[in-house]
Amino acid sequence: MQKLFLIVSLSFLIFSCKQNTVQKPQQHLVSDTAMVVSANRLASKTGIDILKQGGNAVDAMVATNFVLSVVYPRAGNIGGGGLMIIRTPDGKATALDYRETAPLKAHKDLYLDESGQVIEGLSRNGGLAVGVPGTVAGLYAAWQKYGHIKDWSKLVMPAVELAEKGFAISESEAHRLNKYKDDFLKWNPDNKTFIKDHWLKGDILKQPALAKTLRMIAGKGPEAFYEGPVAQAIVDKVTKSGGIITLEDLKKYKAKFRNPIVVPYKDYTVISMPPPSSGGVALGQLLKIVSHYPVKKWGFHTYKTTHLMVEAEKRVYADRAEYLGDSDFYPVPVDTLLDDAYLEHRMADFDPLKATPSDRIFAGEFELHKESFETTHISVVDKNRMAVSCTTTLNSNYGSKVIVDGYGFFLNNEMDDFSAKPGVPNQFGLIGAEANAIAPQKRMLSSMTPTIVTKDGQLFMVLGTPGGSTIITSVFQTILNVIDFDMNMYDAVQAKRFHHQFLPDYIMYEKKTFDKAVMDSLKQAGHKLKQVKYMGIVKAILVKDGKLEGAGDSRNKDDDVEGY
Repeated sequence: MQKLFLIVSLSFLIFSCKQNTVQKPQQHLVSDTAMVVSANRLASKTGIDILKQGGNAVDAMVATNFVLSVVYPRAGNIGGGGLMIIRTPDGKATALDYRETAPLKAHKDLYLDESGQVIEGLSRNGGLAVGVPGTVAGLYAAWQKYGHIKDWSKLVMPAVELAEKGFAISESEAHRLNKYKDDFLKWNPDNKTFIKDHWLKGDILKQPALAKTLRMIAGKGPEAFYEGPVAQAIVDKVTKSGGIITLEDLKKYKAKFRNPIVVPYKDYTVISMPPPSSGGVALGQLLKIVSHYPVKKWGFHTYKTTHLMVEAEKRVYADRAEYLGDSDFYPVPVDTLLDDAYLEHRMADFDPLKATPSDRIFAGEFELHKESFETTHISVVDKNRMAVSCTTTLNSNYGSKVIVDGYGFFLNNEMDDFSAKPGVPNQFGLIGAEANAIAPQKRMLSSMTPTIVTKDGQLFMVLGTPGGSTIITSVFQTILNVIDFDMNMYDAVQAKRFHHQFLPDYIMYEKKTFDKAVMDSLKQAGHKLKQVKYMGIVKAILVKDGKLEGAGDSRNKDDDVEGY
């Protein structure tokens, strides 16, 4: 009996130690068969487990997403939305849009005061910032059409178990929970799950209310979220927090399959997201523009290459502000924006020796709000080379900061991605026009750029990233790093980045991106520069010589690659 007691005690001690240990993620891996890259080791491992059980890339993506809603609450979510590109083994690709929508009671002047000025913060915090969530509907739609595992609950239950048993939080998650404590208290005074005196790395986060919600979703699918008690709780909390979402909004929500943006780049084909994402169009424009210049010969981060890329970015982001929005509501001129003659005309005033001031491209001036990276991305490739590139978000850290009472999940603040007023920037400093004005059931414009690249009809690369307005340029640079500058996947992801978004008129760059000679040349040409901590957190997989090379981004210490 004493021996049995010692064994049980030892087992409990070992379990407790494991629970209180944050295992170090791996950010670079080469494997033969299949791979998952995500923002958390527990999520990536869950995806690999699903693949080993006979699931395909979509099954793995769904399971990974649900686990991220537990272990990565600042961006992983069931209260937000996302976009994904799916490519089947036979080479067919589709885009799935499960972006949030504006409530039925929303209108163009929702965030303006009586004098027509934007009310600061109204679209970012509290119930009025919340768009109708799309994540649960989107993940279910992807599984229903492409999943291989027949039992939906198998894809959700790993997340249920983690929410119930708890997990050891990372240092970065502890930092964010502490940072937003006052916001949690303001909007959720009775919810103690995410609030304590001070979170530390290794503390166990248990989420019984979220576990209950996920268990309901495992049993009934989207119906458990968009109808019944969960839906009523969403409406009650949003209303209590000043918002306008109704039961009708939730019941009417639908995820949509769309035709992806497909553009050639040299010997490659790039497949990315159509509107309401600006990502695919903008990425396609950038790649088409630089394809006419010898950037490979010019070299990585030289003056010539950087100047060209920046000048292209200015023009592309100006187009984004003017023309891009939800194509179900606004006639987005996609074909024109990607037309070779149009792009040649856009670059007609490009001067290789001088910067073009942004006020000559489009008028306007403002200050850039602090960048956010609280979106997350998953890249998956399975044994049959089916691939999924999926970007999902709550928008800001923990979205609107509003938690649904009794059900344990954060709601997004995606309404800020609309143009509250033409010419007035959102939290990422991005401006917009009528194309992205608020309207009932409209989907807000996004920068999310889930992307798949092929070569000679075969899968070549899967990638995407968080990073707000820098998403597009981070994906753009990573593709060039591999194709033009001959980097492996890991080096391409870790390479220093820069960004220009037309307004404000300066180049953002990471420390040590450029040497002094290049910096001096850029300044002499008339460019303004501003150093930032980092931009983009790319998660990517490269298919080369029959093997898979996966890379997480060292800019986020929690990024993890798993494969077999």
